[in-house]
Amino acid sequence: MNNLDKRTALQDKLRRQALKKGINLLSPQTTFLSNDTSYGKNITIEPFVVIGAKVKIGNNVLIKSFSYIEKTTIENNISIGPYSRLRPGTKIKTGSKVGNFVEIKNSIMKQNSKVNHLAYIGDTSVGEKSNIGAGTITCNFDGKNKYKTKIGKKVFIGSNSSLVAPLTIGNNSTVGAGSVITKNVSNNSLSLTRSNQIEKKNYKKKKK
Repeated sequence: MNNLDKRTALQDKLRRQALKKGINLLSPQTTFLSNDTSYGKNITIEPFVVIGAKVKIGNNVLIKSFSYIEKTTIENNISIGPYSRLRPGTKIKTGSKVGNFVEIKNSIMKQNSKVNHLAYIGDTSVGEKSNIGAGTITCNFDGKNKYKTKIGKKVFIGSNSSLVAPLTIGNNSTVGAGSVITKNVSNNSLSLTRSNQIEKKNYKKKKK
């Protein structure tokens, strides 16, 4: 048996074991599993999901299609994906949601927090009941060192924001959409950075 046949046989075995444990694999032949995964109860895994090494999955979890997960802990009552990537050191706490085209690395999403779409969260702590808007990124690497971002409880991060670490965003605060935040944000405050909008009346385009 060559290496490809061995890998195929192993995946077939892992799929059968998962199904026997009650894991709902919607398309077993397109799902790739690891032999060290810890499963809870009432787990549904949609087609084209890859689960790598050292993953722990709790109860009542839905993992949607085309998600890739490794060295991550997923607690209870959680939805992941589609097209999510959870990288090493990630912890998703109970009641949270990770949506489509979201990448998380070495970060914790605390209870009932949300990052619904199109975001990168790296080396970050996201507090309870916080919401991360679409297009938000944590700028955690300056080319030499990596820095941490701390987002408090009940924080709202507006869409298309860049959070430049090291950075702390206080509880119950709001970051306006389109902001580049480089300084710490106090509790219960609004922070935003935008250029003034310029409008030229009756503007005529240059002719070629």
